[in-house]
Amino acid sequence: MSEQDVDLSAEKYEKHREAGEILAQVRAEAAEKVDVGVTHFEVAEFAEDRIRELGGKPAFPVNISIDEEAAHATPGIDDETTFGEDMVNLDIGVHVDGWLADTAITVDLSGHDELAEASAEALDAALELVEPGVETGEIGAEIESVIEGYGYNPVVNLSGHGLAHYEQHTEPNIPNLGVERGVELQVGDVVAIEPFATDGTGKVGEGAEEEIFALERESSVRDRSARQALSQITEEFRTLPFATRWLDVSRPKMALRRLKMNNIVHGYPVLKEEDGCLVSQKEHSVIVTEDGCEVFTE
Repeated sequence: MSEQDVDLSAEKYEKHREAGEILAQVRAEAAEKVDVGVTHFEVAEFAEDRIRELGGKPAFPVNISIDEEAAHATPGIDDETTFGEDMVNLDIGVHVDGWLADTAITVDLSGHDELAEASAEALDAALELVEPGVETGEIGAEIESVIEGYGYNPVVNLSGHGLAHYEQHTEPNIPNLGVERGVELQVGDVVAIEPFATDGTGKVGEGAEEEIFALERESSVRDRSARQALSQITEEFRTLPFATRWLDVSRPKMALRRLKMNNIVHGYPVLKEEDGCLVSQKEHSVIVTEDGCEVFTE
């Protein structure tokens, strides 16, 4: 299909936009709720419930990453952890009939304003570059340059990504550093760009905790609770990530353990920098247009 044939008013783009509109409102309202003494659970449940109230569905569990955490952290069942003087990243997703919007913001309670500014300014600079024909490596180089200009490192093993139908991470990959071989963006591409800035090494590793899972494959399972969980996963979440606390079964952790043992679901370990480091994040989703891009999560 040539660029002239892409209809940016097609239903799928309208649904991306609808998801983005809901998401922009929920991001603002959820960020307002982040404060010292408030529980992570309260903010996550508020945001997810609000998404449903406004006519969307969560595309993944609200990620609440603290200090050195960069991604995949969400409260567990009965989690009573409260915010302290932390660097807090909220990463929230919405879908409307499987068409996604993805956004993130840093709420800094730690007093490290410049680190939060570094990822925000890197995102602004990246969005300025987006247009048909630009290579993703150029966008990564701009992100890297802005963050390093603040004296910090980009997190190089996390990246922006395409958004497809019921797929949260797809091609093209949008790196957070300059790479020689990128992909040329085209009219109609739907991508999420998400710079991460850190005062650490710039590489995240996997922690021990896992509260977010996704379906790997459909299969039969003998355990009743696991069978019930699998039925809910396939019908309600499909291929999108979900939280342990979303499952309507008795002993959801045990059910998930059985499903994981049978390679029916896979987990997302919390991704983190070294202890004592901080990570900030800012993300928007965009549609590439003929003369630039439309940011549909603003």
